[in-house]
Amino acid sequence: MSLGMLIVVPLGLTLLPTRTTSTRWWFAFAVPGAVALWLPRGPLSTALASVYFAGTVVLIALAARHFLQRRSLDAQQVALYTALATPSIAALALVAERSSYELFGFNLTVLSLTVAHFHFAGFAAALMAYLSADGLAAVSVPLGTGLVLLGFFLGDPVELAGAVVLTAGMWLVGWNLWRRSRTADRGTAVLLVVSGSVLVVTMLLAVSWALGHVANTPYLPLEWMVATHGVANAVGFALCGVLAMKREGAR
Repeated sequence: MSLGMLIVVPLGLTLLPTRTTSTRWWFAFAVPGAVALWLPRGPLSTALASVYFAGTVVLIALAARHFLQRRSLDAQQVALYTALATPSIAALALVAERSSYELFGFNLTVLSLTVAHFHFAGFAAALMAYLSADGLAAVSVPLGTGLVLLGFFLGDPVELAGAVVLTAGMWLVGWNLWRRSRTADRGTAVLLVVSGSVLVVTMLLAVSWALGHVANTPYLPLEWMVATHGVANAVGFALCGVLAMKREGAR
């Protein structure tokens, strides 16, 4: 989760049209949030998590400013605003988890996983959908993310539908990353290929997990999902993808 707060999000912000002159302001909010992850649950870690939540609200303000400047909403803008909004969901879950409060009835384990999920399957996924310049991916990734979130409240079938839609969108993102690698320099190409390739397996794991909670089909236990789907998406997809896009921008 610290990877998302301290590396993936600030790097991603430098790739967006809503960026300010510097992203150093982000660390004033993200560092307390990262520290909160390592402290015991209680008033101090809750206060630090609240600081992080305030920083994610700034991202929503940046999205609102961008929308008011453009006065339009196309598929890519939907992905952009999804990327800027999802860290606030993660931060809200972090505040609740650090305070030992079962927000909306979800246990602390689910809240902890929500923090990670909406940094990588939220921010990073929508960011890459936006940057890939693919209209279908730019729609399906936010739609799938939204359905997964609704599934937390409406039940496993809705979450399964979200996982299927999100998987389709992520595979489109992966395909676009592979295509971009053909014209990139060697280092950037490697990062793009890794980022796109891990999605083939990780998203199948996500669908199998969601399907297993609807039908009697096998799926990995939670610990293995975190170690495989979670780690591969965080490092292989999100980190490599953002680094690749940053290298492309530098060129």
